[in-house]
Amino acid sequence: MSDIATASVRHVVGDDDTAAALGSGDLPVLGTPRLLAWCEEATCAALDLPEDSTSVGTRVELEHRAASPVGATVTATAEQIHRDGRLVTFRVVAVDQDGTVLGSGEVRRVVVDRERFLARVPAVGG
Repeated sequence: MSDIATASVRHVVGDDDTAAALGSGDLPVLGTPRLLAWCEEATCAALDLPEDSTSVGTRVELEHRAASPVGATVTATAEQIHRDGRLVTFRVVAVDQDGTVLGSGEVRRVVVDRERFLARVPAVGG
């Protein structure tokens, strides 16, 4: 894992990304759950991990500041701001094609061994 990690992802808001489609409201604008997912996608892209490792989200703080219509292009960027062992904290910012800040906040992730983590997940009904 490198010392400083940054990555961006770009998406176009579609009908399936709206608050109405995601159940987080009833308007045809970018839903907060999708904005968060795109910010988390950027944090994952910023981490350069070995094949046997992955990361899991542990804490999220996100302010959704502006609405985005279907068809808008959204770029979510994650920048590592702190690392302490396996814990990595990112500042996230999402902007539209005009540079308007749509959302910002912090996402914390913990690097885990993929197999050990999955071995601790209980089976459904078990």
